[in-house]
Amino acid sequence: MTAREPLFLALDQGGHASRALVFDRAGTRVSAGVSAIDVLHPRPEWIEHDPERVVESLSAAMRQALVPLGEKAGRITCAGLATQRSSIVCWDRHSGAALSPVISWQDRRAQAWLAQFAAQADRIQAITGLRLSPHYGASKLRWCLDHLPAVATARRDGRLAFGPLASFLSFRLLDEHPLYADAVNAARTQLWGLDARDWDPGLLTLFGIPRAALPVCVANRHAFGTLRTAGQPIPLTLSTGDQAAALFSDGRPRMDSAYINLGTGAFVQRPCAERPESVPGLLNGIVFQDQDNTESIYVLEGTVNGAGAALQWAADQLNLPDLETQLPGWLADAGDVPLFLNGISGLGAPFWVPDFRSRFIGAAEDWRKAVAVADSIVFLLYVNLKRMDAAGRIQRLVATGGLAQIDGMCRRLADLSGLSVYRPLESEATARGTACLLAGLPARWREPETGMTFKPSENRLLRARFERWHAALLNALNE
Repeated sequence: MTAREPLFLALDQGGHASRALVFDRAGTRVSAGVSAIDVLHPRPEWIEHDPERVVESLSAAMRQALVPLGEKAGRITCAGLATQRSSIVCWDRHSGAALSPVISWQDRRAQAWLAQFAAQADRIQAITGLRLSPHYGASKLRWCLDHLPAVATARRDGRLAFGPLASFLSFRLLDEHPLYADAVNAARTQLWGLDARDWDPGLLTLFGIPRAALPVCVANRHAFGTLRTAGQPIPLTLSTGDQAAALFSDGRPRMDSAYINLGTGAFVQRPCAERPESVPGLLNGIVFQDQDNTESIYVLEGTVNGAGAALQWAADQLNLPDLETQLPGWLADAGDVPLFLNGISGLGAPFWVPDFRSRFIGAAEDWRKAVAVADSIVFLLYVNLKRMDAAGRIQRLVATGGLAQIDGMCRRLADLSGLSVYRPLESEATARGTACLLAGLPARWREPETGMTFKPSENRLLRARFERWHAALLNALNE
């Protein structure tokens, strides 16, 4: 690293922690900081975070990353922010005070209210690329208007601002207190039109969302304002979503590949140079919009709501506190495994049943049931991958995220799909992808070390288990 080489600050605000990582122009990590946040469950189906703690954790992570750099911190030319898409907050546009919790993307409290719009689901998806779902922001924002007195009062007094978590964090952390919503995060509110690149007037009317309270829609690469940390001003020039950023972790994404991020939820994305044709059961969306619309990258996307969340559910329900550490060994020696129909946090793509009842089929020891939960994640991903072949045969898979660090998960993905699965060595895909975008998608953006490739092998037991699982799921959906 030369004295003049620029550095890039990538901020990753996730469901369990905030991270700040500094990268150089070659993609090498220079420093990092992390600060945990709590996940709150005040009622069944409700999943929240304390907004003040989220702000504090992001600030703490930045200090941890920058202070040890000393004078080198002066080489940081710009910063980018990636957050969980579909998480929303309400706040006071004058004081910045939060008027609601951070309502997580996993939260489904407005599911019953949203059901009244089922007849309009096709029109909504044609505009937004999204299925009608309580996971997205529109129903959460409407719930806040209807149930939080502070939000209703702020609206009446002209003080209300609400929208994506990224917009709230930018307002609170930047000197200019901007009211912007980037394309990726705005798209997950179910209020933003993929073609118009703005809030859709018809959807605002349909859901009863006041446009005056929403941020201004801008591209992902934009002059958002000035971040001040460790006494240093840094321009924030990028805002995006975590899954979108992860696509760029190893440079510009390949159009012949599908990218799987295995975290609390699991997301599989197929990049497209143009807005893709609709595929039944899948979403289509945007993962990057450059300034002045000079470049846009789209995706076909499938969502498995219960990934890490399902394994945490299994640990709690089966009284397996060591599930996380034991699972790699269990996957390697599973033998006869029951089936698990996975509706944790709602059955996502391509079936979309928010109140699907999770259940085991077959008796077994609890540790084998944990393996069945892990298998269900792979099976749901495979169903989504098969749908994506409608846009052309996928040639390879790239797997990132915490669960991708388990060899058995990657091997199952490879064996079932018949495709090689590449797992990068750098596990912080969101932060690394954010930094790559900040650096302008340089051609030299490479991993410091090559990751691991899992080649497919003949696994008849796994395929037979998938066929039984798929038949059982279809039967359950037809009950």
